[in-house]
Amino acid sequence: MPDRSDAPPTLPWVAAEPQALAARPYPPPPRPEPAWPAQATVLGAIGLQLLLPARLTIGPSWLIPGLEAALLIGMFAATPNQLEHEHPRRRRVALGLTAFVSAGNIFSLGALTHFLLHHSVSNGRELVISGVLIWLTNFLIFALWYWEIDRGGPGRRAAGHDGPPDFLFPQMSDDHIEPRDWRPRFIDYLYVSLTNNTAFSPTDTMPLSPMSKVVMGVQSVVSLLTLGLIVSRAVNIL
Repeated sequence: MPDRSDAPPTLPWVAAEPQALAARPYPPPPRPEPAWPAQATVLGAIGLQLLLPARLTIGPSWLIPGLEAALLIGMFAATPNQLEHEHPRRRRVALGLTAFVSAGNIFSLGALTHFLLHHSVSNGRELVISGVLIWLTNFLIFALWYWEIDRGGPGRRAAGHDGPPDFLFPQMSDDHIEPRDWRPRFIDYLYVSLTNNTAFSPTDTMPLSPMSKVVMGVQSVVSLLTLGLIVSRAVNIL
């Protein structure tokens, strides 16, 4: 019989590893972004502020919403139906309007808290409704903050000139999620605001930049005070 001691050893069969996916491109390809969802959100926030009692607003109940509406009209005139390029002036006005609405809402929260702590309360139903209006305004206005600050703003994202990301969405951390050219839209920021407003902390989307952490922290504190202090006190009064 032939000697097989010199024959090369046979190796067990090993399945070929699947070819690794290429990394998700960053920034994603440019894509126009409609402006109307953000404008409708500002209108909704202004409408909620108009429903607040006059004692919880600065001056007449129409003053702050009226100034906000004037800024919004200016944005309508300066902003095209779709954002395709960077608009520095539009973004400055948008950030100013967002900050203005936020300041008005925080003032209403402070006025309502002061009223609860230093005055006898006889109308608990009005307090519950006011707390809900402040909470809803907080939810809408911080969706605008996230939409405006992420990656340098919606104009830069639409043009494909994204800056460093301010938020880590789930789609950005898994290259298997389709489409591979995914980029966040306004609905994504609206959802981030909703979850942060209800959980008082990030859920599936993490803040990356110092600015995003500060903004999310402010929203969480306002929401916590609204639900934890004002609404609970008002319910106890009922």
